[in-house]
Amino acid sequence: MSNLSVFSNANLPAVSTLVDSLRQLKSTESSNSIVILKMDKVGRWVFGSDQTEAQEGSLWAVNPFSFVHGFIAWGEGVVLGEKMTPVSNPLPELDAAPAQAKRGWEQQIGFSLRCLNGDDKGVEARFTATSRGGKKAVQLLATALADQVEKNREAPVPVLTLDSEHYPHKEYGRVYVPIFNVVKWINMELQEELAEAVEDIQPEELAAPAVGRRRRAV
Repeated sequence: MSNLSVFSNANLPAVSTLVDSLRQLKSTESSNSIVILKMDKVGRWVFGSDQTEAQEGSLWAVNPFSFVHGFIAWGEGVVLGEKMTPVSNPLPELDAAPAQAKRGWEQQIGFSLRCLNGDDKGVEARFTATSRGGKKAVQLLATALADQVEKNREAPVPVLTLDSEHYPHKEYGRVYVPIFNVVKWINMELQEELAEAVEDIQPEELAAPAVGRRRRAV
């Protein structure tokens, strides 16, 4: 059984709780749209069409109901097709990949999250991955969430920092992979819990500063 299968079978909070919580996720401080969050080739986290660098020390709350899996087909820097569904559903059925898809259909997994503090506070983002390292990071987070729900279903929302690590590759040199460092678990009453999550987390709980990042979020 895969890590995602374990997660999809977890006893998550009721659908009625989900409805209320998703409404609470969008406050007056939220952005009007969801941006794409990704890690670039030198290990920096960036989001949006202008590739804004995520602020060092920023904390992000993950929507535990937002995990999805499926397939994506890429052309030359362009998405030619995408089929995604919640992880509780089977993988989507596939037809022939678009003719210009460089690698055909690639399996993709991801989730949605929201920044809690600093310059990026209120940014709502979507992270997806097709690479081995990216998918592993999402799977580890999903498994941690499944474990947390089994222990304490009253606090299923991970608050995390966006980190990275790297390894040497014979062909590509230094390859960076994402790390989602969970520093706190909070409940679904997000209006008050989000503020408390930031206040309660101590500086030593956060990852060491990365070279070249913007000033720390406060």
